[in-house]
Amino acid sequence: MEADDVSIREQLFHDRVRETIICVLLFVCLYIVSYLIITHFKKNAEFVTDEDEDATVNRIALWLCTFTLSVSVGAVLLLPFSILSNEVLLSFPHSYYMQWLNGSLIHGLWNLVFLLSNLSLVFLLPFAYFFTESEGFVGSKKGVMGRVYETAVVLLLLTMLVLGMVWVASAFLNQSSAMESLYDLWEYYLPYLYSCISLFGVLLLLLCTPFGLSRMFSVTGNLLVKPRLLEDVDETVNCVAFEEASLARKLTNGTSCWINLSVEVMRKQFLSIQARRIALEMRRRASPWQRNLGYPLAMLLLLALTVVCVLMVCFHVLELLFDDTAMPRGMEHPLLGAASFSMFGSLGAAVQVVIILYLMVSSVVGFYSSPLFTGLLPRSQDTTLTQIIGNCVSLLVLSSALPVFSRTLGITRFDLLGDFGRYNWLGNFHIIFLYNMLFAGLTTACLINTVTWAVQRELIRAFGLHKLPLTVCRSTVPFKLLLANGLSKIQ
Repeated sequence: MEADDVSIREQLFHDRVRETIICVLLFVCLYIVSYLIITHFKKNAEFVTDEDEDATVNRIALWLCTFTLSVSVGAVLLLPFSILSNEVLLSFPHSYYMQWLNGSLIHGLWNLVFLLSNLSLVFLLPFAYFFTESEGFVGSKKGVMGRVYETAVVLLLLTMLVLGMVWVASAFLNQSSAMESLYDLWEYYLPYLYSCISLFGVLLLLLCTPFGLSRMFSVTGNLLVKPRLLEDVDETVNCVAFEEASLARKLTNGTSCWINLSVEVMRKQFLSIQARRIALEMRRRASPWQRNLGYPLAMLLLLALTVVCVLMVCFHVLELLFDDTAMPRGMEHPLLGAASFSMFGSLGAAVQVVIILYLMVSSVVGFYSSPLFTGLLPRSQDTTLTQIIGNCVSLLVLSSALPVFSRTLGITRFDLLGDFGRYNWLGNFHIIFLYNMLFAGLTTACLINTVTWAVQRELIRAFGLHKLPLTVCRSTVPFKLLLANGLSKIQ
């Protein structure tokens, strides 16, 4: 009997070591990808300064932002990875090479992402922001440690303020357990706080995702080459080339037709127009297959994904009325490999994964397209550290709410694991039903509005109304003369 107990303990130990190694390897890969993304957007001037202290502080804050972004990517991939793992175990139930993929590993990943999301949102990102803004207490010894002490004090005061506000809010909602929750910080206080944050993230997804679904058509259209019927590339290239030549001539002569426009601003504008001309010339040289087949297929794919998403939400609304199991709920022990979470089998599970990732991309597009958050849009090699912190906060809020968002809309029947299923509002039928109705209505309205305006605009362009007299280049002959004149001035 003792030998059996020893063998069981050894098996548990080996399973725990294997799960730890897998989690570490996954996180290292996500950290490397996140670091490459942030270094592509960060402003290098902030990390190469005359003062070593500022450069050190900025590097530490950058490491914290990279850690947070890797957690955000992990939260996005959490639900798709779980769904695909279940389908793999269904397809290979007795495979020796798939024994590491089990319910314990998936449950551990959910708990780890939840813990790191709380840690990043409550402590790491506020610490990174206050750390970059700190200068040390007056009269204290200068250095990095002085900034650390000031940041720790400010963060402690902010934590007490936030916890006090949450306790007051919980006292209004549930007066009987308010005093008990004051002494039960870990079991009641922090889950309640994160439940409020998650509810805010889900509401933010409700606003950003329908707008992002409609914006995906225009964003994809700008990246792809449109057919000749929808876009006159030659005329656009001619106009842009004339504007580039005009700016080059003004920069060469040292004069400007704008009184308050400096040479530096003109140079940036010239580089922007030059990059646009190069992109347009590449689009003009695109093959007929890429021009006439790629754009329609991409538009049809986006339309199909959006329609399927709306239909799934509408079907989930009907399920909520007649089936109690359609409500989102928590699951303590996942039974992976027992049954598929889609009625269409592996194909339906693959569609669920694609829809979840599509909703995340659409929410990010809608977030950065909204007037309130356009200032946070990162720019290559020109994003300040404060903007990077703001982007990490926003992406973490959106990504950590994605599993709850997908399960609330009925995109998947995979129940929430760990503390993700402990949110107080998930069991409220009226909130879930109203949320699904709002999402279906907003998405349908945005889609109809986008398609209607797009059809009107393309019909106007297709029937030749876009060839009205232009303010810059009115005809071909004057354009050639002006372009030759501008190029001769450059030479």
